[in-house]
Amino acid sequence: MSTFRNPVGPQSSSVYWRRRLIVGLGLLAVIAIILLIVFGPKASSDPASTSTTTSTTDPSAAESSTPAATDASGSLVCDPAKLTLEAITDESSYAEGQNPQLSFSIKSTMTEPCAIEAGSDIQEFVVTSGSDEIWNSKHCQTEGEPGTVVLQPGVPVQSSSIEWDRTRSATDTCESDRPVVTAGGASYHLEVSLGDIASDSTKQFLLN
Repeated sequence: MSTFRNPVGPQSSSVYWRRRLIVGLGLLAVIAIILLIVFGPKASSDPASTSTTTSTTDPSAAESSTPAATDASGSLVCDPAKLTLEAITDESSYAEGQNPQLSFSIKSTMTEPCAIEAGSDIQEFVVTSGSDEIWNSKHCQTEGEPGTVVLQPGVPVQSSSIEWDRTRSATDTCESDRPVVTAGGASYHLEVSLGDIASDSTKQFLLN
C-alpha cells in the first residue's frame, strides 16, 4: 500500500519524492502570493498624504497690508471707486428769465476721512438736450483754481454753484453773442464730472 512516507509505484521512490517536493513548493508559492495580495503594502488613496503643503495667501490680508495712498499733506486719498458724484440744480423748473444755478454733491463711502482734488480747474458742467451738447463750462473757462476737499464717511459735500445763462456755447463764441436756447417747457439735462469721476446720472430740469 502506498503512503506519503513510503510511495509505491512503477518508478523509484526518489522520483515520487521529487514530484511531491515540486508540488509542495508550488503550493508554498501560491500561498505566498495570496499573502502578499492580502497583507502587502497598499498605495495611499488619501491625496493629503501624498501632496506637499502649499501656502495660500488671503487676498483681504494682502490688501490690508498694502499702504494706503496719501497726498502731500499726509491725508488719506479717496478711492474713486468709493465716491458718488451727483449733479444738482437749484430748481427742477425755471420761469422765464430765471437762470439755472448748477452745482454738484460728492460723497465718500470709505470708512475713514479722505481727501480729493475738487478745484474749479477740474470741474466740468455740461448741459445737454437729447444727444446734443448745448453748453459746456470748459468752453470759455480762462482759468481754474485747484482745491482739496476732505470728505467724512457718508457725509455729502456740495460745491459752490455756477450760473448758466441759457445760451448755447462753443469755443469760438467766447467773445461774441451766443444764441439763446429754446424754452417754453423744453427739457434739459445736467451732467457733471470731476476729473475722471463722472456723475452717476444726469439731473433733468425744464426751461419756461
